Amino acid sequence: MTGARTDHASEGRVAGSFDGAFAVDGVLLDIDDTLVDLHRAMDATLRAVARQTGLAVPTELEDEYSLDFSRDPDGFYDRYLAGELDFATQRQYRVRAAHERLGLEPIADLDGWDAMYTAILPTHFTAFDDVVPLLDALEAAGIPYGALSNNVADYQRAKLDRAGLERIGILIGTDTLGVAKPDPAIFREGARQVGSEPGRTLYVGDNPAVDAVGATDAGLVGVWLDRALAGGRGSVGQGTGLDEGGAGAFTGPVVSSLTDVMHLIAA
Repeated sequence: MTGARTDHASEGRVAGSFDGAFAVDGVLLDIDDTLVDLHRAMDATLRAVARQTGLAVPTELEDEYSLDFSRDPDGFYDRYLAGELDFATQRQYRVRAAHERLGLEPIADLDGWDAMYTAILPTHFTAFDDVVPLLDALEAAGIPYGALSNNVADYQRAKLDRAGLERIGILIGTDTLGVAKPDPAIFREGARQVGSEPGRTLYVGDNPAVDAVGATDAGLVGVWLDRALAGGRGSVGQGTGLDEGGAGAFTGPVVSSLTDVMHLIAA
């Protein structure tokens, strides 16, 4: 996740197959909802906190409640990235807004809610099942890799470790240079740290605008990971360049699984 979560599967951005391959000396990967299933972790945590605090979230609204919090339609996470809110406050604002939109009872003690959420969330951090196969393949090919995220490095380091991804040694966060994606500087710093030129660095993320377009604009090879891509695992498509819903005009490669990334790397 790179700011507000958005769902792009229905936007019709994939046109046929992508047959190209790139000369690659390094690979960078987004973390949230690319390496670590943050959406599932947040959903499980929201439900657990609601049960333990006695919040009345009707069963029929649980999915919508989770989705509203995850999507963050008010852009509170983006305000955190801009330095307007601290991390805890943006999360409290998001859950408060979700309650207001769905007509749920207000949370009387937001600090207490946040403390419980913070304690439970890491217990649900897991890596997607396509992560280890990709890292194994990159290591076998001798291609260095790292992670680049729109959150501070220490927080994301703990997240990777909790998800069993301690092997990812290179990690660039928003505090590395004091900028966030899609600022070109953070992508170029990632390329520098994995030891490759930007144009020979593949960057893979789940957000087409912030990740794929942002990396491409920074001179890297941007790849959009769309797990809902028609055809499922084994599908490699190409962005159509449409700009629907503010998702960004992207014409590069789109993969349905991290295991498809190796198909984009020239032997």
